[in-house]
Amino acid sequence: MTIPGVSYYTALTIYAEVGGIDRFGGDKEVVSYVGLKPVTRESGDSRIEEGISKRGSGRVRWLLVQAANTAVHTSNDEYLSRFYDQLVSRKNSRKAIVAAARKMLVSMYQCLIGEKRTNHRV
Repeated sequence: MTIPGVSYYTALTIYAEVGGIDRFGGDKEVVSYVGLKPVTRESGDSRIEEGISKRGSGRVRWLLVQAANTAVHTSNDEYLSRFYDQLVSRKNSRKAIVAAARKMLVSMYQCLIGEKRTNHRV
């Protein structure tokens, strides 16, 4: 809940849907599990980049996008706001906010993994 845009309900729902963070080998696995991983289809010489995979919990994706919107537009989180503004200049705002939600999820994962590592060092 220390991350801007994340409330008690958001944190509790993400924890309930994702479960224990130690079962993931890295942040890419968490992003894939939630369904925020970009899909790329390749065949021969052609490469098509599509949207996100949408596998996993739609509720968690929705909450992350809402939290990213709050962090970017209301909480004025400098890190996410700068990232969002850079993407909006190249892509549309929907894609930029989903990318910010993905970055927020990676930050959550890194915070939890760092916390686990420090708690195990006794």
